[in-house]
Amino acid sequence: MPIPDARLRQISARFAELEARLASGQLEGKDFVAASRDFSELEPVAKLAEEVMAMRAELASLAELDDPEMRELAEEEIERLKSELPEAEHRLSIAMLPRDSADSRSAMLEIRAGTGGDEAALFAGDLYRMYERFAAEQGWRIEPVSMSPSEVGGFKEVVAQVTGNGVFAKLKFESGVHRVQRVPVTESGGRIHTSAATVAVLPEPDEVDVQIEDKDLKIDVYRASGAGGQHVNTTDSAVRITHLPTNTVVTCQDGRSQHKNKEKAMQVLRARLFEAQRDAVQGEEAAARKAMVGSGDRSERIRTYNFPQGRVTDHRINLTLHRLPEVLEGPGLTELVDALIAEDQAKRLAALGE
Repeated sequence: MPIPDARLRQISARFAELEARLASGQLEGKDFVAASRDFSELEPVAKLAEEVMAMRAELASLAELDDPEMRELAEEEIERLKSELPEAEHRLSIAMLPRDSADSRSAMLEIRAGTGGDEAALFAGDLYRMYERFAAEQGWRIEPVSMSPSEVGGFKEVVAQVTGNGVFAKLKFESGVHRVQRVPVTESGGRIHTSAATVAVLPEPDEVDVQIEDKDLKIDVYRASGAGGQHVNTTDSAVRITHLPTNTVVTCQDGRSQHKNKEKAMQVLRARLFEAQRDAVQGEEAAARKAMVGSGDRSERIRTYNFPQGRVTDHRINLTLHRLPEVLEGPGLTELVDALIAEDQAKRLAALGE
């Protein structure tokens, strides 16, 4: 259903008001930050609203022409506007959809080897490199927080911080079980094995979002272990933090210093507690949001990477791409991510119309 002009005028008026307040130079501190955030979020919506209103006004003006000769000359322009207006209105409807407040945030990416032993750990490594390349394509920064290498390569577990604009919005649908089907290097008989790795993407909170009391923490330090060589520390620099009220345990042993490991472990802890807090506060809304394109549950199989057939299938939207190498190299993942976002938007638009 087209958005009424009265609603579009409200959006334009609100945007003009914010613009004037920011230009006045009277806002300071938190007020300025809040107004700047509101302005940047409303700007794309306001521009689309102006575009739609201008097209509607022009169409109405051309339709009212009485002169047959002028009307005939305007017919081509009328047809163009009639074909372009629905698309502009659709873009505006999507821009006006309620946003997840965490969409603009950076995120914590956690990948864990699941069923499949060594092959699962190798696959976890493949996934991490895929996200590294995808992050580079997006202009984001990805930094390991904690790595637990496998003896044969890859990772038993890897946690990384992905920093940039809109990271969570694009990566949130990656949470779930990723399955791989391929012939392992160690398989002499050429049989295809199925292995899995679990991915979790958590929005990164600000310190003010999650209050953690020192008395609620149990902090243990110990000597780091690794796959051997330079990764093994000879000092007690590894850190394990237990949040006693929720029994959430985070370990970090990747850094050389105990201080750095504690800092990184606290980042991960905040992210996990923030996600639990978001789910608790949003309740049914969170459940409905996650149900749109998969639940985000770590036990749900969301995607299969089939090496013999060179394909990737996302089971939530029944999309298969026969470009496995391109997906693992990063660029091909964009098509999957965009399709998941589009499906989510379509379902939310449909829900608004019910």
